[in-house]
Amino acid sequence: MPYPGRGHINPLLNLAGHLSTRGLFVTVVLTEEWLGLLSTSPTPSHPAVQFRSIPNVIPSEHGRANDFNGFLDAINTKLEKPFERLLESLDPPPAAILADTCLSWMAAVGERRRLPVYSLWTMPAAFFSLFYGFEDIFGGESTAALEEIDKKLEQHVKGLNLGDVSSVICSATLKKWVLESFIWARGAKGVIFTSVYELESDIIDSLKSKLSCPVYTVGPCIPYLTLKISLASDYMQWLDSQPINSVLYLSLGSFLSVSVAQMDEIVTGLHESGIRFLVVGRGATSRVQAKLGSTDLVVQWCDQLKVLCHPSIGGFFTHCGWNSTMECVFAGKPMLTFPLFGDQPLNCKLIANVWKVGLNVKEEIEDGNLVGGKAIAKVAKRLMDVEGIEYKEMREKVVELSETVHRAVEEGGSSYCAINAFVEDVSSSV
Repeated sequence: MPYPGRGHINPLLNLAGHLSTRGLFVTVVLTEEWLGLLSTSPTPSHPAVQFRSIPNVIPSEHGRANDFNGFLDAINTKLEKPFERLLESLDPPPAAILADTCLSWMAAVGERRRLPVYSLWTMPAAFFSLFYGFEDIFGGESTAALEEIDKKLEQHVKGLNLGDVSSVICSATLKKWVLESFIWARGAKGVIFTSVYELESDIIDSLKSKLSCPVYTVGPCIPYLTLKISLASDYMQWLDSQPINSVLYLSLGSFLSVSVAQMDEIVTGLHESGIRFLVVGRGATSRVQAKLGSTDLVVQWCDQLKVLCHPSIGGFFTHCGWNSTMECVFAGKPMLTFPLFGDQPLNCKLIANVWKVGLNVKEEIEDGNLVGGKAIAKVAKRLMDVEGIEYKEMREKVVELSETVHRAVEEGGSSYCAINAFVEDVSSSV
């Protein structure tokens, strides 16, 4: 069962597909609303994966950002009972539970049902490690000095500071929810990361030494198995007509988006840069299209991984969600980073400071917490200057990372072997 959010559901669905091809029968449990949403969008289909739903006892996906604390409270208090009732009716009965780390009540369900529960973490291992060692870094209840915190954060991920994690630390509700998630993860039968071992080897090795349960790095949990399936669409035909590395792809996620004013600055800046770009506008498609020229394209939805792998795409303007980050690394394309919330600022530092495969747009922030159009045009030109030294260096590094990730998912690779090890662990507990 995933946490009910697109960035958590998609990687679980992709992992479910891999598990089903290794001999496990997988039941994915979603709310009725999410099951309906998935039926209207392309998702991996496997004969050994079935879907079951529980009632919509939590606020709707549409507008949940308006009262995020209320949404979290409902997840913590209202999902457990209907999920446990569903377990009683499953056929075949479950041998184990794979649950999102953010569902902290799942441990109690496992104890009552005498089922092993595995914790699935759908963000980078570095973010897990940050909160797993919360007291050492932030001082627990007695807050440490700001300078000392920043020093420890810098040691954790180069360039990371307190401001990058303030969206979690400064919200009492969100901080409590995150820390409760890590309490149950410590007692899980195993922790599964949707990262790739080679991308975060030092962090993952450290976690292996601290956790008392097995650790599996099974990422990237993205739909790379469907890349060979041809896709007939207007936007793919448009990309086919563009020069190699000439298009900047822009998508800022499915949950917390930018303000209208900031989106206007982004679109204005990209338009003024003279660069071709493909924008996922979601609910603002017509508004964004009205501000663009004939050389650009706006869509409401696209198959992101296929788009990123297209040869005409030269870069990705991204909110730094972990799935988007993994897809872009897999595709081997440099990034313009515009983090918004949660793990995204940390992901941004991994991209720009550690892997050195992108540029941080928010370094150009101006008065009113907006990044102006002129600054965006300037940094976009830097990223898309395919003949420039900066682009070539970033492209060379991200292609190396891409090759590493591709090797990890091939037979004998780190992720391939980790999925097999997890399947063997679950099978042995039956």
